[in-house]
Amino acid sequence: MTSSFSNLSLAEPLARAVAEMGYESMTPIQAQAIPVVLTGKDVMGAAQTGTGKTAAFSLPLLQRLLKHENSSTSPARHPVRALVLLPTRELADQVAQQIALYAKYTKLRSTVVFGGMDMKPQTLELKKGVEVLVATPGRLLDHIEAKNAVLNQVEYVVLDEADRMLDIGFLPDLQRILSYLPKSRTTLLFSATFSPEIKRLAGSYLQDPITIEVARPNETASTVEQRFYSASDDDKRRAIRKVLKDREIRQAFVFVNSKLGCARLARSLERDGLRTAALHGDKSQDERLKALDAFKQGNVDLLVCTDVAARGLDIKDVPAVFNYDVPFNAEDYVHRIGRTGRAGATGLAVTLVSGSDARLVADIEKLIKKKIEIEAIELDDERPRGRFNEGRRAWQDEDGEARRGADRDRGRSSLSGHGGAPRSFRPAPAPRDPFFDQPYEASAAGAAAPAWEAAARPSAGRGISANIKPKRKVAALFKAPEPTVQ
Repeated sequence: MTSSFSNLSLAEPLARAVAEMGYESMTPIQAQAIPVVLTGKDVMGAAQTGTGKTAAFSLPLLQRLLKHENSSTSPARHPVRALVLLPTRELADQVAQQIALYAKYTKLRSTVVFGGMDMKPQTLELKKGVEVLVATPGRLLDHIEAKNAVLNQVEYVVLDEADRMLDIGFLPDLQRILSYLPKSRTTLLFSATFSPEIKRLAGSYLQDPITIEVARPNETASTVEQRFYSASDDDKRRAIRKVLKDREIRQAFVFVNSKLGCARLARSLERDGLRTAALHGDKSQDERLKALDAFKQGNVDLLVCTDVAARGLDIKDVPAVFNYDVPFNAEDYVHRIGRTGRAGATGLAVTLVSGSDARLVADIEKLIKKKIEIEAIELDDERPRGRFNEGRRAWQDEDGEARRGADRDRGRSSLSGHGGAPRSFRPAPAPRDPFFDQPYEASAAGAAAPAWEAAARPSAGRGISANIKPKRKVAALFKAPEPTVQ
């Protein structure tokens, strides 16, 4: 197989863009998929996120579309010829940005449409004519019903993160969308795993596909150091701070199992002095994009996420991942720790295990086929009272902050198996946050506006999505809502 992009014989505009982006050697999925897609055959590819899938299907599709490139300004001369479907807003935006970079020296037009945003700007782009349309299923159906998008000239369709689309309940939407496409087309399906449901989907819509698998679906990267620490729920924040301090880690993902837990933990860590943002399914798109950009720019220390929000995010050079909650699904463990140790870099994955997590840890052990040793962690006796001084990289007392965070350490207990029994005292329940009464859409994703940009730190959810209107026919569009634990 060809391993260098220079040997692919890409069209000059694509080769120039690829060279500018610093691409030299192809990843395994690129080396295997690109030559096949260039032949026009259907592909069923198994590859995790972060393996270079976007280039693997985008570059050969753009190469084939260039055969009929049109410089006319007439929208009729730029029909949708390639459709790329993804499960979440941030993934769609991420892929669309990559495709735009690859096609920057061509006359091919591309755009992206996803929910949670005003349809008018998207409609204007579609009316101009686009050859490559990147979309989430729900919003694409909105545009189809509004007659903004016509798909009767689509030559190529890509179903990316197909397993995630089925998990969210997009199968009915996918079936409706595919019914609008010509029978004669090239279909590319990419999935982290080839589950029975994925195989049935492929059997229904792919014609004699070439199967490409580049790695075992449940394999964890050898570049990621995996550590499991025993910690009670009340000590987990201290454990995170301890590891950050001891390992001199400046940025990390922190995964939790629920949207409510995600928002609360982000607020607690922010009170501890760590620059924090939350990503979960109830955040608006604008908030999510702001938080992701702030994290990429180094203005956020910790990105607290649910699995739905973080699936597929490709952020380079993240040194660590914390599993504040052990995931309910063992496969999510593999996806979580895959956010670090990417592209050959080393990374650290820390999982905090409480007394009720034994079965979940056993499931992970069975999946990754490795014995898991749960270690004790020595926590500092002195708890931080105040703000974290970024310049000194040390905790600094501030009376006001200490008062506001006075209840943050109540109800703590010693480590499970490493000290005394938990204290019986528990703090009073937090007042209900009206943010969590907002309508929820299964495919939604967003990012919190960085708290450090405001003179006065707002409470979570203030000003969020007040103007978002419920999607039309939600019950009909989604087979099932996002699981409540997300």
